[in-house]
Amino acid sequence: MGKSWKNAGKVEKAQQKGQIFTKLAREIAVAAKAGGPDPAANSRLRLAIDAAKKVSCPNDTIERAIKKGAGLLDDGKIIEEITYEGYGPHGVGVIVECQTDNKHRTAPDMRHAFKSHEGNMGEVGSVAWMFDRVGLIEGEKAGTFDPDEEAIEAGANEVSKNDDGSYEFFTNADDLDAVRDALVKRGWKVTTAELSYKAKNITELNDAQRKDVEEFLNYLDDMDDTHRVHATV
Repeated sequence: MGKSWKNAGKVEKAQQKGQIFTKLAREIAVAAKAGGPDPAANSRLRLAIDAAKKVSCPNDTIERAIKKGAGLLDDGKIIEEITYEGYGPHGVGVIVECQTDNKHRTAPDMRHAFKSHEGNMGEVGSVAWMFDRVGLIEGEKAGTFDPDEEAIEAGANEVSKNDDGSYEFFTNADDLDAVRDALVKRGWKVTTAELSYKAKNITELNDAQRKDVEEFLNYLDDMDDTHRVHATV
């Protein structure tokens, strides 16, 4: 579910080959389609634009994506959000959220990814029972504070610190917006606020098995149509 399985330097690697710009543009387009083209009135779009600017995504790429999502740019392609589920190597449950303009390409590619790594792509619901649907908020705050107190006061269920010094808060799915707003009022700079999946239980793995799983998850994450990957690790 989190980022513990991701290789160091992953963002830099993706940026070098331009892949990250494509993925960010898709998220911007999807966000604009879902909530409108005005970032001031569409928090998902605002966060997507901030994420794009953080890695120096060109302004014309951002503007084009907004127009595409808002229906102001008809290039004949419609981006769909599709979720795939299955078991990776050693029985790890995996949910892959994709954004694609061609599901007839994405589905077989995803099936091949599972099969080639000794996994098995399943039907909808085949591993969803292994996860809770939650709200995920990531952010940072200057100064000294008690993370647990911040979570309690904002109404979050859980908080943990990331390797980069930022924090992630988990909420009930219905409380996502309320907790995000509460954190902002408490001085937090929110960088992510989205619905996510949180594993109910972690699959026990030895070092060799974990290496196999990490290789598979990174393979999935590198695929062009992949948006987010969640796993029971």
